[in-house]
Amino acid sequence: MTENEIAKLVYDCSLKVHKALGPGLLESAYRECLCYELFKTGIYVEKEKPLPLVYEEIRLDVGYRMDIVLENKFIIEVKSVEELHDIHLAQLLTYLKLSDYRLGLLINFNVLLIKDGIRRVINGSL
Repeated sequence: MTENEIAKLVYDCSLKVHKALGPGLLESAYRECLCYELFKTGIYVEKEKPLPLVYEEIRLDVGYRMDIVLENKFIIEVKSVEELHDIHLAQLLTYLKLSDYRLGLLINFNVLLIKDGIRRVINGSL
């Protein structure tokens, strides 16, 4: 699957979860339900995947964890906040750069319409 095909699948699964649960729950609830929906599609899903930081050729385990990684090439960062801020986008972009992945979605489930809570984040050109 291409990153764009994965993004479409994630959008569809996010919509299903949001329709069932609505806004107002904890991030962990949305993350678990989204992982379940994605797992049902047959895609390879990893939850809270550790992300080391490499600094001057030294690997540092500093506690970074990506919420959801799909097919070893796509990151989903799940939020349940009043509104997304630039720091949320920066967090996902940093994860994309450190992992050398090209595309991710930042999804805020604390919205009335899920389409308003999804941001596409690109590392480089896609």
